[in-house]
Amino acid sequence: MSEPFFRRLTGLAGITAAVALIIGVPLYFVYSGPPPDSNVLSRLLIQIVALASLVVFVTAFRELVRRVSPAYDWAGSLAFATGLVYATVVLVSSGLEAGEVIASDRAIDPTIEVSGTYILYGSISRLMLALFLAAVGLVLTRAKLLPRWTGRSAYVLAVVNLAFVPSLFFGNDPADFYAANGWGSTASMGALLSYWLLAVGVSAYRSAGRPALSY
Repeated sequence: MSEPFFRRLTGLAGITAAVALIIGVPLYFVYSGPPPDSNVLSRLLIQIVALASLVVFVTAFRELVRRVSPAYDWAGSLAFATGLVYATVVLVSSGLEAGEVIASDRAIDPTIEVSGTYILYGSISRLMLALFLAAVGLVLTRAKLLPRWTGRSAYVLAVVNLAFVPSLFFGNDPADFYAANGWGSTASMGALLSYWLLAVGVSAYRSAGRPALSY
C-alpha cells in the first residue's frame, strides 16, 4: 500500500470516529434523571462505532509513520498500542453499561449505578489517552507528517488528560466536574478528543495529495 493510501485511511478513520463521538456525546445530557434504555443503548452503539473507527485510525497512523519516517516507528508503535488499549478499556466500559441497562427492569443511569466503569472511563482512560496523544504529538512534530498545529494540539490535550488522572479521589457524582465519572473527566474529554480527531482527520486526508510537502 502507498503512503497516500494510508494518509487517506488515517483521515477517513479519524473523521468517522470524530463524527460518531460528536453525535454521541450530547446524548449524555438530554435527561436530568435516569435516561430511557433507548437513549443509553443508542449512545453506546454510536460510541462502539467511534471506537472501532479509532482502532482503524491508530493502525493506519502506525503504518503511515513506518513509511514516512522509520526513525520514529517506535513512537508510532507506542501510539498504536496506547490507542488500542484506550479503545479496549472504553469498549469494556460500554459493554458493562449496556449489559446492566438491558438486564435492569427499570430505567437506570449507568454512569452512576455501574460502579465498575468509574475508573475505566475516568483515570485509566485519561492516562492511556494522554500517552497516546503524547506519542502522536511527538511523531507529528518531529517527523512532520502534518502541519505543526496537529502535534502541538496533541501535546496540549495530553496534558489536559493527565490533569484528570487523580479524579478517582473525588467521588462518583456525574454532575461534579472533577468526579471519577464527572462530566469534566469523561464527557468533556470525549468532546475535546472528537474535535481534535476531526481536525487531524481532515488534515491527514487532505495531505494525501501533497505527501512531500514540508511542514
